[in-house]
Amino acid sequence: MKRRMVAVAAVALLLPLAASNPGISAQASTDKPLWLTHVENFPGGLSAGVRAVASRIAAAPLTADRVAAPAYTSSDVQINNDSEPPMPQNETSVAVSLDDPKIAVVGANDYVSGGVAVMRTLDGGVTWSTTRVNPVFRPTSDVCSGGDPVVAYSLRDKAFYLSQLCFFRSLPFSEIQVFKSEDNGLTWTPGRRSSVAASNYDAETGAADESVFHDKEWMTVDNTPTSPHYGRVYVTWTKFHLQDDGFSDYCPIQLAYTDIIPTFDPSLATWEHTPVVPDNPGDDGVGSSANQFSVPQVDEAGDLTISYALEECNTGLDAGFRYQRSDDGGETFLRNPVKINKPGQFVDNPDPADLLPPTAFRAPNTTAHAISPTTGTTVFVYQNHINRERSEADISFQVSSNGGLDWSDAETLSARANGRPAQNDQFFPWVTVDEAGVFYAVWFDRRNSDINKRIETWYAVSTDDADTWTSERISTRSWNPDEGFFTSGAFIGDYNGIAASKGWVYPVWTDGRRSAIERTGIGETDVFTSVQRS
Repeated sequence: MKRRMVAVAAVALLLPLAASNPGISAQASTDKPLWLTHVENFPGGLSAGVRAVASRIAAAPLTADRVAAPAYTSSDVQINNDSEPPMPQNETSVAVSLDDPKIAVVGANDYVSGGVAVMRTLDGGVTWSTTRVNPVFRPTSDVCSGGDPVVAYSLRDKAFYLSQLCFFRSLPFSEIQVFKSEDNGLTWTPGRRSSVAASNYDAETGAADESVFHDKEWMTVDNTPTSPHYGRVYVTWTKFHLQDDGFSDYCPIQLAYTDIIPTFDPSLATWEHTPVVPDNPGDDGVGSSANQFSVPQVDEAGDLTISYALEECNTGLDAGFRYQRSDDGGETFLRNPVKINKPGQFVDNPDPADLLPPTAFRAPNTTAHAISPTTGTTVFVYQNHINRERSEADISFQVSSNGGLDWSDAETLSARANGRPAQNDQFFPWVTVDEAGVFYAVWFDRRNSDINKRIETWYAVSTDDADTWTSERISTRSWNPDEGFFTSGAFIGDYNGIAASKGWVYPVWTDGRRSAIERTGIGETDVFTSVQRS
């Protein structure tokens, strides 16, 4: 297919200043962006956060539901401030300061601003404040839609970093931008000075390659002082290649990295790029270049590791999970990625749109891994439908003790006291590890809902290198996702988050218990946490 190139100079004549809603640009374009055509024609591929910008889906019928009422053992708090009327926040990412564990920063999609809501605490979660960070497409100075937030902390720089997307509903530009804060999340890089890790815009030609859309980025920092790449910032994402009908013929994982993001002007940072997966379609099941939900982490030796789902480019169907590693700071990777899942131990959600009935939201298999700094043990967590007929979706985990080259059999993390998988759906897991090698996990859980609808948040801890886990519910109330996104319930985010350091643990999640549907006629979600001490 011939690449569709759109020149900024030609489009800029049509571009007024950003509209009163700063999250969505008011620009018009004669051609519909290919990413929007993709969303309209295919059930999966591009992430749900991007899809949510395309349409606030019509209200779904509500079904009555009751939840069992076992005793709750912890307290939780809303950490974001509300607008008037209240609007949704979702997709939570958290980082804790490695210098002071009472300082943590959380990012979430924000439908107030169209960018990211950033929440910060300086006192271990006793109090929180909120600010908002909006991306700007610098060549035209227009505010773009953001989202897919990721927060990371740099031990070397004593700074927090935030990444998010930048795209338009009516224009083809697509970027991944990185922002910096040196005052613990109080202030951030102005939108026009963000550091651009990836873009489909070519500054030399003044044109954008509309056939490319950058999606679902994740970020990490090398915080190993003995590493030759100490302080390096890594960003991974999926590069969707789109044809004229929106079909994506390949969607490989990409990497960008930089050693310096200048505080006075982050836009001056220079990024190196490496394809983690090649562009050309492959022969690994659905194709080696069909992938999504990449997560980079740096191990105790300073080596870069990346886990991701082998997912089709146009549906939510996953053939398995892969693991890559680089011992030269992201310049090169293993000749062949390591297969994590084992035969007969993983089954994906059979729905091509990743729906979990009876609710309407998309629940993709967002995966995560964490590496112990004391033993090198790696824990990988994911959603698994292997026991679907008996227990719906479960959270499984696998362990590697040799840098991800070999993996244990799959075990169930979302288990009942008797060790059997919990009933109903569990989804959106995340895992982290602290300096002492203690692993922590968080996920959404519907085991206590009599019709598999209302959501609670559960939390697990392992102090013995993932040999055993203890788990408990940490949300004090359940919530109905049908009321969580403009009354449709069609988007509650794609992931939760958790971070830990020196005995402080910050699980963060999307929560709709305070939806304003009765007062305003719309649904909303907020960001909640229940800070734990280990």
